[in-house]
Amino acid sequence: MKLTYIYHSGFTIETESCVLIFDCWMDPAGVIPRILSTTNKPIYVFASHFHEDHFTKDILKWRTDNPTLSFTYILSKDTMKRRRADKEDADAWMAKGSVWSNDIINVYATGSNDSGVSWIVEVKDAKNRATIKRIFHAGDLNNWYARFLTDDYDGGTIDSEAFGVIDPIKDEKQFLGELKDIKKITDSFDVIMFPVDGRIGNGYTRGARQFIEQFKVGLFIPMHFVVSSFKSAWRMKEFTDEYNIPFWSIEKESQAINIEKE
Repeated sequence: MKLTYIYHSGFTIETESCVLIFDCWMDPAGVIPRILSTTNKPIYVFASHFHEDHFTKDILKWRTDNPTLSFTYILSKDTMKRRRADKEDADAWMAKGSVWSNDIINVYATGSNDSGVSWIVEVKDAKNRATIKRIFHAGDLNNWYARFLTDDYDGGTIDSEAFGVIDPIKDEKQFLGELKDIKKITDSFDVIMFPVDGRIGNGYTRGARQFIEQFKVGLFIPMHFVVSSFKSAWRMKEFTDEYNIPFWSIEKESQAINIEKE
């Protein structure tokens, strides 16, 4: 597999049988035009939720602009509910608990404690249809209010200037509950893409650390760090090293990494 970083939470994954594109809303280095001009494989386009930093209607133009390519759009239902897209724009509308599959991939829409869904995507072997790679894209699933979970915090709501009235413990419980539900499907991934966003403040790696404590991970890829810088995301490597999990220290848009076939 070849993974390419687009921007923010956007990635492409090129496999022997297909191309997966996740949460592309900006493409400053022109990753998508390059891939669309060089592939003839089926392309699966995912949007985890309606937020403007994860979805833009511009992705829907790819199908009409490239009529010789096969596109399948798999979008979170909240994107339609928030009127960011129309019913006919997606081939599959998915909410938590939905499953979609064909001869090439299996898709599970798992939960989020923010908006929309997270994704489990299993890429199948072309001959026997067995899963050969399992991928997780978190969308906006994360322990977003970790900065408030300090030693002197004794529970209850907090009136935050940045977030409004929040309940950090309740939100963390929901986050951990989503991880529990994901674990009912699988406890291991070849690749995960997960938010490591320095804007959270103190404890911004907490959600990612809680994830790798519970799942076997072949490669950890940080995302959602664009405002706080590439180097801020590298902070997570200290923790992945403790679990002997390879970490991708992304340095720029369009950077790519190859995962060798086992």
